[in-house]
Amino acid sequence: MRLNAYFDRPVKPSVLLYLLGLIVAVISLSGCNRSTSTHEVDSATQNKFILRYQDYPGRVSLPELAEDLGFFRNIKLDYKGSIQGGPENMQAMMSGDVDYSSAFNGAIVKLAATTRKSPNSIVAVVGANGSDKETYLSYEVLEDSPIRTAHDLKGKKIAGNTLGAQVEFILKEWLSQNGLSEKDVKQVELIALPPVATEQALRQGQIQAAAMYDLMRIKADERGGLRQLFSDIDLYGEYTSANYVFTRRFTQQHPKIVQDFVNGVALAQQWSQAQPKEIVRERMIAIIAKRKRNENDNYVKHWRSYGIAEKGAFIQPSQYQPWIDFMVKRNELKAGEIKPEDIFSNEFNSFAQNTLSTTVVAKEGVKNE
Repeated sequence: MRLNAYFDRPVKPSVLLYLLGLIVAVISLSGCNRSTSTHEVDSATQNKFILRYQDYPGRVSLPELAEDLGFFRNIKLDYKGSIQGGPENMQAMMSGDVDYSSAFNGAIVKLAATTRKSPNSIVAVVGANGSDKETYLSYEVLEDSPIRTAHDLKGKKIAGNTLGAQVEFILKEWLSQNGLSEKDVKQVELIALPPVATEQALRQGQIQAAAMYDLMRIKADERGGLRQLFSDIDLYGEYTSANYVFTRRFTQQHPKIVQDFVNGVALAQQWSQAQPKEIVRERMIAIIAKRKRNENDNYVKHWRSYGIAEKGAFIQPSQYQPWIDFMVKRNELKAGEIKPEDIFSNEFNSFAQNTLSTTVVAKEGVKNE
């Protein structure tokens, strides 16, 4: 068929309108930015907004629990992979690989101070996890170890899951509070090891102390032969240690989505507190089985608490001031360079504003409507 003969034919107005519509659609799709092309889902997922994220394997985070309970109105989570620690997670967010991240509040202070004058500055919006009498970070040594005090750690190796985050901040603060000078602190070597390898390294003498969270400590205690040197709650009591963060640009572009996320997380946190622990564990086990990531569910079988101190997971200045003071003392920040209010916002948290009824936290996890 000759093309010129085809185009010589008269074209019906209805066909012209159809072709014009196709052209407009193609132009619109090719020119749309990431905020629409990546996040909008087709009708099969009810036009929900996609939030990309990373998380720790074998665990159920508050956003994952919120989604399963139906506490998000317009959000669908999109898992992009596992992480080793908060700084790595925030880096993925800053590079645009994910939309939100969680991290230890001290690490958030560091990044907030670095980016606060840039278009890609960050803002913490809701609690992620913390430490209480049931869920906390401890530093363990062998039962017969001669290490009893902070001074005994000089020249020794300690392993944690990542550098530049909670394990490092807590360790250095404990050493400082127990009389070690900056020079002495530098003699304590902190190395990063995967959590699954830490206990074995300690028992084999490759390291002299190990930072352990929940399940790792529980399983190690069952095997015996370890002794707790100190814990984070020895220093700070019960506290919220980590928050969820977005870039400020994202919160400005999608304020309703951020509010949906924050309120869903807050509801999930309250639901977890209102339920018997066994009910929460059963839900988490079911979530892990349903998502089919080839994970071990041992952690959630021993879950005790998210450790968040504030009802509704809202953020307080006291969650950041100790880490600001810590970095000022170590000359990592200048006094007055940044304050807690520069780092977080409760504007998206209806619990913080006392406008969201807590009665929605029902026994079955009914969707908030």
